[in-house]
Amino acid sequence: MGNGEASARVTRCRASRLPRSLGRGQLVLADREFLGVPLWRAFTATGADLLWRVPANRVLPVIKQFQDGSWLSQIRASSGPARQEPVTVRVLAYQLKGQVGESAAGGYRLVTTLLDARRYPARQLAALYCERWEVESVFTEIKTHQRGARVVLSSKTPDGIRQQIWAHLLVHHALRELMLRTAATRGLDPDRVSFTETLRSARRSVTVTPGSFSL
Repeated sequence: MGNGEASARVTRCRASRLPRSLGRGQLVLADREFLGVPLWRAFTATGADLLWRVPANRVLPVIKQFQDGSWLSQIRASSGPARQEPVTVRVLAYQLKGQVGESAAGGYRLVTTLLDARRYPARQLAALYCERWEVESVFTEIKTHQRGARVVLSSKTPDGIRQQIWAHLLVHHALRELMLRTAATRGLDPDRVSFTETLRSARRSVTVTPGSFSL
Protein backbone atom coordinates (compact mmCIF):
# COMPACT_ATOMS: atom_id res chain seq x y z
CA MET A 1 0.00 0.00 0.00
CA GLY A 2 1.46 3.38 -1.02
CA ASN A 3 1.67 6.37 1.31
CA GLY A 4 -1.10 8.17 -0.59
CA GLU A 5 -3.47 5.21 -0.34
CA ALA A 6 -2.68 4.70 3.34
CA SER A 7 -3.27 8.38 4.05
CA ALA A 8 -6.62 8.25 2.24
CA ARG A 9 -7.73 5.27 4.32
CA VAL A 10 -6.80 7.01 7.55
CA THR A 11 -8.69 10.11 6.40
CA ARG A 12 -11.83 8.09 5.62
CA CYS A 13 -11.56 6.27 8.95
CA ARG A 14 -11.52 9.55 10.85
CA ALA A 15 -14.31 10.95 8.72
CA SER A 16 -16.52 7.98 9.68
CA ARG A 17 -17.05 9.67 13.06
CA LEU A 18 -18.61 12.78 11.52
CA PRO A 19 -22.11 11.53 10.60
CA ARG A 20 -23.14 11.56 14.28
CA SER A 21 -22.96 15.38 14.09
CA LEU A 22 -25.06 15.75 10.94
CA GLY A 23 -28.75 16.03 10.11
CA ARG A 24 -31.31 17.25 7.62
CA GLY A 25 -30.81 20.70 6.16
CA GLN A 26 -27.01 20.43 6.14
CA LEU A 27 -24.73 20.22 3.11
CA VAL A 28 -21.39 18.43 3.48
CA LEU A 29 -18.53 19.36 1.14
CA ALA A 30 -15.52 17.05 0.88
CA ASP A 31 -12.39 16.48 -1.17
CA ARG A 32 -11.82 13.52 -3.49
CA GLU A 33 -10.07 11.33 -0.88
CA PHE A 34 -13.37 10.82 0.95
CA LEU A 35 -15.44 9.34 -1.89
CA GLY A 36 -16.49 5.77 -1.20
CA VAL A 37 -19.88 4.07 -1.15
CA PRO A 38 -19.85 2.96 2.53
CA LEU A 39 -18.90 6.44 3.74
CA TRP A 40 -21.35 8.07 1.30
CA ARG A 41 -24.18 5.91 2.64
CA ALA A 42 -23.22 6.66 6.24
CA PHE A 43 -23.44 10.40 5.57
CA THR A 44 -26.66 10.32 3.55
CA ALA A 45 -28.35 8.14 6.20
CA THR A 46 -28.32 11.21 8.46
CA GLY A 47 -30.50 13.16 6.03
CA ALA A 48 -27.69 15.55 5.11
CA ASP A 49 -26.90 16.33 1.46
CA LEU A 50 -23.44 15.83 -0.02
CA LEU A 51 -21.27 17.64 -2.58
CA TRP A 52 -17.97 15.80 -2.96
CA ARG A 53 -15.13 15.97 -5.42
CA VAL A 54 -14.40 12.88 -7.55
CA PRO A 55 -10.98 11.30 -8.26
CA ALA A 56 -9.87 11.75 -11.86
CA ASN A 57 -9.92 8.00 -12.59
CA ARG A 58 -13.51 7.42 -11.40
CA VAL A 59 -15.77 6.25 -14.25
CA LEU A 60 -19.16 7.98 -14.13
CA PRO A 61 -21.41 6.80 -17.00
CA VAL A 62 -24.17 9.10 -18.20
CA ILE A 63 -27.65 7.83 -17.30
CA LYS A 64 -29.51 11.09 -17.92
CA GLN A 65 -28.15 14.42 -19.17
CA PHE A 66 -29.45 17.75 -17.87
CA GLN A 67 -29.54 21.09 -19.69
CA ASP A 68 -26.98 22.66 -17.32
CA GLY A 69 -24.38 20.07 -18.38
CA SER A 70 -24.67 17.88 -15.28
CA TRP A 71 -25.83 14.28 -15.51
CA LEU A 72 -27.18 11.41 -13.44
CA SER A 73 -24.79 8.55 -12.81
CA GLN A 74 -23.99 5.80 -10.31
CA ILE A 75 -21.10 5.00 -8.01
CA ARG A 76 -20.36 1.47 -6.83
CA ALA A 77 -18.33 -0.05 -4.04
CA SER A 78 -15.04 -1.54 -5.27
CA SER A 79 -15.79 -4.95 -3.74
CA GLY A 80 -18.19 -6.90 -1.54
CA PRO A 81 -21.98 -7.23 -1.61
CA ALA A 82 -22.39 -3.43 -1.72
CA ARG A 83 -20.97 -3.49 -5.26
CA GLN A 84 -24.32 -4.82 -6.44
CA GLU A 85 -26.14 -1.85 -4.89
CA PRO A 86 -25.00 1.30 -6.73
CA VAL A 87 -25.73 4.78 -5.42
CA THR A 88 -27.38 7.28 -7.75
CA VAL A 89 -25.62 10.65 -7.89
CA ARG A 90 -25.60 13.77 -10.01
CA VAL A 91 -22.28 14.68 -11.61
CA LEU A 92 -20.98 18.21 -12.27
CA ALA A 93 -17.93 18.85 -14.44
CA TYR A 94 -16.30 22.27 -14.79
CA GLN A 95 -13.04 24.20 -15.13
CA LEU A 96 -11.83 27.32 -13.35
CA LYS A 97 -10.64 30.31 -15.35
CA GLY A 98 -6.99 31.11 -14.89
CA GLN A 99 -6.26 27.70 -13.35
CA VAL A 100 -2.91 26.09 -14.23
CA GLY A 101 -1.42 22.66 -13.68
CA GLU A 102 -3.02 19.22 -13.47
CA SER A 103 -6.45 20.46 -12.42
CA ALA A 104 -6.62 22.86 -15.37
CA ALA A 105 -6.00 20.02 -17.81
CA GLY A 106 -8.61 17.65 -16.41
CA GLY A 107 -10.98 20.11 -14.80
CA TYR A 108 -13.04 19.29 -11.72
CA ARG A 109 -15.85 16.81 -11.20
CA LEU A 110 -18.25 16.74 -8.28
CA VAL A 111 -20.95 14.29 -7.25
CA THR A 112 -23.94 15.32 -5.21
CA THR A 113 -27.16 14.05 -3.66
CA LEU A 114 -28.90 17.18 -4.99
CA LEU A 115 -30.43 15.55 -8.07
CA ASP A 116 -32.83 18.34 -9.09
CA ALA A 117 -30.93 20.33 -11.74
CA ARG A 118 -33.56 23.08 -11.87
CA ARG A 119 -33.56 23.73 -8.14
CA TYR A 120 -29.80 23.31 -7.76
CA PRO A 121 -28.06 24.59 -10.93
CA ALA A 122 -24.61 23.18 -11.63
CA ARG A 123 -23.03 26.64 -11.82
CA GLN A 124 -24.21 27.53 -8.31
CA LEU A 125 -22.99 24.25 -6.84
CA ALA A 126 -19.59 24.62 -8.50
CA ALA A 127 -19.27 28.15 -7.10
CA LEU A 128 -20.27 26.89 -3.67
CA TYR A 129 -17.66 24.12 -3.75
CA CYS A 130 -14.96 26.71 -4.40
CA GLU A 131 -15.75 28.12 -0.97
CA ARG A 132 -14.50 24.86 0.59
CA TRP A 133 -10.93 25.77 -0.27
CA GLU A 134 -11.14 28.71 2.09
CA VAL A 135 -10.54 26.29 4.95
CA GLU A 136 -6.95 25.99 3.66
CA SER A 137 -6.57 29.72 4.22
CA VAL A 138 -7.84 29.28 7.77
CA PHE A 139 -5.16 26.68 8.48
CA THR A 140 -2.52 29.08 7.18
CA GLU A 141 -3.90 31.92 9.28
CA ILE A 142 -3.65 29.89 12.45
CA LYS A 143 -0.43 27.95 11.83
CA THR A 144 1.68 30.51 9.99
CA HIS A 145 0.48 34.02 10.85
CA GLN A 146 -1.17 33.73 14.25
CA ARG A 147 0.99 31.07 15.88
CA GLY A 148 4.12 31.99 13.93
CA ALA A 149 6.15 30.03 11.39
CA ARG A 150 8.15 27.14 12.90
CA VAL A 151 6.73 27.85 16.35
CA VAL A 152 5.72 24.69 18.21
CA LEU A 153 3.32 24.30 21.11
CA SER A 154 5.40 24.59 24.27
CA SER A 155 3.40 22.60 26.80
CA LYS A 156 4.86 19.29 28.02
CA THR A 157 1.55 17.60 28.88
CA PRO A 158 -1.45 16.48 26.77
CA ASP A 159 -3.82 18.68 28.80
CA GLY A 160 -1.52 21.66 28.32
CA ILE A 161 -1.38 21.05 24.57
CA ARG A 162 -5.17 20.90 24.38
CA GLN A 163 -5.38 24.15 26.31
CA GLN A 164 -2.99 25.86 23.89
CA ILE A 165 -4.89 24.55 20.86
CA TRP A 166 -8.19 25.84 22.27
CA ALA A 167 -6.54 29.19 23.01
CA HIS A 168 -5.39 29.51 19.39
CA LEU A 169 -8.83 28.57 18.10
CA LEU A 170 -10.56 31.08 20.38
CA VAL A 171 -8.21 33.88 19.35
CA HIS A 172 -8.76 33.03 15.69
CA HIS A 173 -12.52 33.06 16.22
CA ALA A 174 -12.29 36.47 17.90
CA LEU A 175 -10.20 37.87 15.05
CA ARG A 176 -12.61 36.51 12.46
CA GLU A 177 -15.54 38.01 14.36
CA LEU A 178 -13.73 41.35 14.34
CA MET A 179 -13.22 41.05 10.58
CA LEU A 180 -16.90 40.30 10.10
CA ARG A 181 -17.97 43.33 12.10
CA THR A 182 -15.48 45.56 10.28
CA ALA A 183 -16.75 44.37 6.90
CA ALA A 184 -20.38 44.91 7.95
CA THR A 185 -19.76 48.53 8.97
CA ARG A 186 -18.16 49.26 5.59
CA GLY A 187 -20.52 47.20 3.43
CA LEU A 188 -17.76 44.83 2.31
CA ASP A 189 -17.51 41.12 1.71
CA PRO A 190 -15.66 39.73 4.79
CA ASP A 191 -13.30 37.92 2.41
CA ARG A 192 -11.97 41.33 1.36
CA VAL A 193 -10.69 42.10 4.88
CA SER A 194 -7.06 41.09 5.49
CA PHE A 195 -6.48 38.60 8.31
CA THR A 196 -2.83 39.62 8.73
CA GLU A 197 -3.73 43.32 9.01
CA THR A 198 -6.44 42.49 11.54
CA LEU A 199 -3.94 40.43 13.54
CA ARG A 200 -1.38 43.26 13.53
CA SER A 201 -4.03 45.77 14.61
CA ALA A 202 -5.16 43.52 17.45
CA ARG A 203 -1.59 43.02 18.63
CA ARG A 204 -0.95 46.76 18.60
CA SER A 205 -4.19 47.34 20.49
CA VAL A 206 -3.28 44.80 23.17
CA THR A 207 0.23 46.22 23.50
CA VAL A 208 -0.75 49.89 23.69
CA THR A 209 -3.95 49.55 25.70
CA PRO A 210 -4.16 46.15 27.42
CA GLY A 211 -7.68 44.84 27.71
CA SER A 212 -9.02 46.85 24.76
CA PHE A 213 -9.25 43.86 22.45
CA SER A 214 -12.45 42.30 23.69
CA LEU A 215 -15.38 40.64 22.02
